[in-house]
Formats: sequence, structure tokens, C-alpha cells
Amino acid sequence: LRSAEKELLPGFHQFEWQPALRNVSSSWNVGIIDGLSGWMSFVDDVPAETIARRFRYDVALVSALKDLEEDIMEGLRERGLDDSTCTSGFTVVVKESCDGMGDVSEKHGSGPAVPEKAVRFSFTIMSISVRADCEGDAVTIFQEQKPNSELSCRPLCLTFVDESDHETLTAILGPVVAERKAMLDSRLILSVGGLLRSFRFFFRGTGYDEKMVREMEGLEASGSTYVCTLCDSTRAEASENMVLHSVTRSHGENLERYEIWRTNPFSESAEELRDRVKGVSAKPFMETQP
Repeated sequence: LRSAEKELLPGFHQFEWQPALRNVSSSWNVGIIDGLSGWMSFVDDVPAETIARRFRYDVALVSALKDLEEDIMEGLRERGLDDSTCTSGFTVVVKESCDGMGDVSEKHGSGPAVPEKAVRFSFTIMSISVRADCEGDAVTIFQEQKPNSELSCRPLCLTFVDESDHETLTAILGPVVAERKAMLDSRLILSVGGLLRSFRFFFRGTGYDEKMVREMEGLEASGSTYVCTLCDSTRAEASENMVLHSVTRSHGENLERYEIWRTNPFSESAEELRDRVKGVSAKPFMETQP
């Protein structure tokens, strides 16, 4: 009876990953967990002063897909596809967003003292397509009509932290990135429209503002001489030449530069070292894709 009762709860969906996700618990009845990564099942298990709350990424994606169940079935019908033959080959494109929420401090009341700033990491399901048979092209069966709307954007993680606090952000969003990485190599098996179907996910980090990108890629912030998030120009160079810029940065390169910053292999002075790494002064922890 207990398990039958659970099945009727909103937001409770059984699913499976093939192959199973690495470093992610296999239980699918996960509630809100402590953002600093532990697999807490219930909010009550967590001390009040914890600074982040989040859903497990795969559980949140399952919930989002189940919300779109009718749209998916409708899309299959509109495209004249037989839903009983379309059980695999679904591709889901997810847009990730992350931004500071500004000052959220408790101005009155007797709640716990919290840091002044908050950050929200969220995602939007941009499109779902299906390849009906091996030869054919993928057919789009769902496209988000308002991809930048608050209504299509689903919160994944809420954190009390200033978005320029690189270390804390790394600790909190690190596990999110690890889960995302694990999902790239696996397929989700989920019942949609009464049949088990398999989904692959692709993630695009396009919802970060520049400040956030700099934070996640370990670049110096707004006061930096190195003004560009995508190339190595200084302010002076950029002001003299608005044309000759090329996108030179990659996540891997930023990681290498951080290692140079950390180890200083050529025993250079702080100034020389800074010039060598061009404003990479922290470890990048999240690959952001334009």
C-alpha cells in the first residue's frame, strides 16, 4: 500500500538509466537534497544553516519530461508518427542558466541569519526530437515557444551565496556538473504515453551572463585588465583595436593556465605570471558554451 500510495504523489516518477549513472545513487524517489552534494532524502534531515538546496539533476529532468508528456504525444501525432513504434531515439536539448538573484537578506522576522545574496541555477527544455528509423532525419516533436520566459525555466538549485564567491559556487555546482557529465554517456528509460521510451540529453550553457561566465571559467572579474571573456585582450588593446579579436579561450586551456598560476613552473614574479595566464586566477569548474 505504501508504494502504491507513493506512485500517486505528484512529481514521483519511476525511471532508469542505461548504463547506470556513475557516482549517482540509483534511487529514483529522491526529494530535495542538500546542495553541498550529499544524497539526503528529506529536507528534515538537513541542518537549518545549510546554504543550498537542490533537486538531483536527473530527477528534475524526469519531472520536466513528465510535465511535457501530453506535448510529446501531441507532437508525435501531428508528425504522423506511430507512437507505438517510436520508443527510442529521442533527443532532448536543455538550456542551462545561472544568475545571481541579488540581495535577499531577511529584513525582519526571526528567521536564521542568512548571507545577503542568492544564486539560482535552472534549466529549460528547449526541444525534443525523435529519429523514427535508422535512416531518416530527426523530427522535432516539441519546441519551447517562450525559451526565455520565467514560466519555462525550471529551478534546479537555490543557494545563499554571492555569485562572485568562486570557491563556494565551485563546491555547490561541482556535483551538478558531475551529474550532467554522467548523463551525457547514458540513456534515460522513462514511461511516456504508457510505453517505455529512451531519451538522450544535450546541454547548452547559454543562460549565463558575462559575470557568471567569468566566475565559472576562473577569470578575473570586472576590475581586470583583461577585459574579454573570450580572448586575451587587455583594456588598452581593445580600446585601440575593435576589430582584430579572435575567440581564443577554451575550457581546457583555462584549466592549463590555472595550473601554471598555481604552480608557477618558471618561478616568475606575480606580474609576469599574471601576464602569462592572462587573467585566469581560479580553477574553472564549469564549461560554458556560447
